[in-house]
Amino acid sequence: MVTTPPTHPPGRIRSLDGLRGVAALVVLLHHWLLIARPLLEGTVSWAVISESPVKLLTAGNEAVLVFFVLSGLVVVLPVFRENFSWMGFLSARVVRLYGPVIASLGLSALLIFLVPRDRSTMPPGSWMAETHAESVTWQSFLAQASLVPRQYSLNNPLWSLHWELLYSIVLPLATALALLVRRHALAAVLLCCALSVAGRLFEQSELLYFPVFVIGTIMAARMPDLLAWVERPRPRWFMPLFTLVSVLMLIGSWLARPIVPSGTDLSQVLWAFAAPGAAGIVLVALAWGPAIRLFETRPIQWLGKISFSLYLVHVPVLATLAFAFGSEAWGLVGLLGIPISVLVAWGFYEVVEARMHKAARRVHRAVAARARRRAGEVAP
Repeated sequence: MVTTPPTHPPGRIRSLDGLRGVAALVVLLHHWLLIARPLLEGTVSWAVISESPVKLLTAGNEAVLVFFVLSGLVVVLPVFRENFSWMGFLSARVVRLYGPVIASLGLSALLIFLVPRDRSTMPPGSWMAETHAESVTWQSFLAQASLVPRQYSLNNPLWSLHWELLYSIVLPLATALALLVRRHALAAVLLCCALSVAGRLFEQSELLYFPVFVIGTIMAARMPDLLAWVERPRPRWFMPLFTLVSVLMLIGSWLARPIVPSGTDLSQVLWAFAAPGAAGIVLVALAWGPAIRLFETRPIQWLGKISFSLYLVHVPVLATLAFAFGSEAWGLVGLLGIPISVLVAWGFYEVVEARMHKAARRVHRAVAARARRRAGEVAP
């Protein structure tokens, strides 16, 4: 058990579910744009897409940071409930992660078998040529199913679940740390942002990503205060300005590309500010009425429900179509691939993810009950 915050945590926060759905859609659009990039880069269209506010629609790497903040926040909220069991929680987390991951790799392997791949037909150095497997072996399948590697040629987006898994392992320590610093939350968040900047500059992935999760966990530890802040009266201009600043931080490195080239130290620092920008976007989803209403609409809520499935299946679908039609047919790949990805995600949710949720709940109850019995046996 851990020391709990002064009031009970809230139930499910629907606007955050909606934000997760939008983030998954942004990642989908990002990967579609990577297929088109070799043909668009250097054109006016590319500048409009990648160096203007339109970039918010395809900011896939930044959307993953939003996922990390959400994971650090939402995943840890059950920790503050009575009779919480770490063993039950971690066991259920393994089921919820690994079940869909293995199924998504099975889908990817099936598509690779059905539609032959030849990376030499893709533009040299492109995302399609460099990051996708042409064939599947048992060794590569099992290695990537373990979520231990950092690169995933069978299903690209699994790299982020590698970090989700690692953070789940250290979550008890991270939660204790968040509770320890919760009275100094702002200073702790600023320190996390500084560490993330350092991780980006020195190319240390642990230093880059773990602080982003911790920001979400600190927010969870201060959730009662955050909800009180949401209800507090403030000037009408405050939340629109806060939203604008958060968006600018999230995609600032892209907006600055005309004067701050990619790869420079300043560009790296600007990109690292995406971490606090992601946290700001989460706060916007919690606090700003127009954003809450948008994220709680039925279509966005439905996207939120299937967001994990969409995240897992869209790259196998897009890559298969790109290899089938060629990357020069990127428009057709998007026209077909985006709706097909959403439909496949819906089916994947119904057949795989929803069942894994039920299995995870059963595992949680069984493991938690066993842990309580053992605790009762050793109690004096």
